Amino acid sequence: MKVLVIGGSGFLGTELVRRATASGWQTAATYCSRPGDAPGASWHRLDLRAPGRIDEVLAAVAPRVVVNATSGKSDWAVTADGSVRLALAAAHRGCRLVHVSSDAVFAGSEVPYDEGCLPDPVTPYGAAKAAAETAVRLLVPGAVVARTSLIIGDGGSVHERLVHTVAGDPRQGVLFTDEIRCPVHVEDLASALWELAGSDEAGVCHLAGADALSRHALGVLIARRDGLDPTRLPAGRRAESRLPGALDVRLDSTATLRRLRTRLRGARAFLRAGNQGEPLPRCAGGTTDT
Repeated sequence: MKVLVIGGSGFLGTELVRRATASGWQTAATYCSRPGDAPGASWHRLDLRAPGRIDEVLAAVAPRVVVNATSGKSDWAVTADGSVRLALAAAHRGCRLVHVSSDAVFAGSEVPYDEGCLPDPVTPYGAAKAAAETAVRLLVPGAVVARTSLIIGDGGSVHERLVHTVAGDPRQGVLFTDEIRCPVHVEDLASALWELAGSDEAGVCHLAGADALSRHALGVLIARRDGLDPTRLPAGRRAESRLPGALDVRLDSTATLRRLRTRLRGARAFLRAGNQGEPLPRCAGGTTDT
C-alpha cells in the first residue's frame, strides 16, 4: 500500500511513519521545517498555506491513503484552510483520507461526548479544528474524521516535557486539577488510525484512552513513572485563571472501538501507576487492559 502522512515529522506523525514502514508499505511523509529521521520513508517539504503545493506532492507520491496528522495549532491558515486544500486535492485524486481532529472542538458542556455530538468550540484552535472537520466531511464523504485527546508517549510528548519542566522549576507553569481529558498513547492511536485507513469506515470516529483524569493527575502519573517527585508539581484551577478553554471533555469512544481490533489503553495502564491512590474515572469505550 502506498501511503502519505501529512505532518510526518511531528509526534504522532513520526509514529505513523514508523508503523507504515514497518508494515512494508511504500511510505511518504511531509514536513514544514525539517524532515523526520524515520528510515524507509521519502520526505517532501509542504507548507499547507501554499496554494498548489499540495497538488504537487500528491502528484509526485500518488498515494492510495492520506493521513492528515499535521498540527497548525490555532493558525487558521494551516489548521482550517490547509485542511480544506488537502481535502480538495484528495477528493480530486480519489485518495482515501483520514483526518486527525481533536477534543478541542468541544466546550465541555456535555459529558461524555460521543461521535454524534456537534462541535461547540470555545478556543481559536477548537474553532479551526471544527471548521476543518466540516470541510473534510462535505468534500470527502468517505473520509474518516478521527477525534482524539491528549497524546502521550514514552517521554517525547509536549505534556510529558511540561511535567519535567515544572517539576524542575514550579515557576515555569501550572497543571490544572479541573481540566479533564482522556489521554491516549501514541502507539495505540497510530495503530487505530492505520486500522481505520484500511477499512471502509467513514464519518466521525473517537479515539481516546480509557481513563478520564485532570492534567495534574496525568502529571502525577508521568512523574511517578519517570522517577520525579510528584509533590513538586504545581497545581491550579483553570476556572480561576484567565485562560480560555473547556474544562471537562471526555470522549466516548464506545461506538468506534466496537468496530476496531485495536485497544486503547488508559493512562493507568500505559504509565504503569494505576495501583496507587483512588481509582480514576473512566472514559467510555476504552479499556484498561495491559
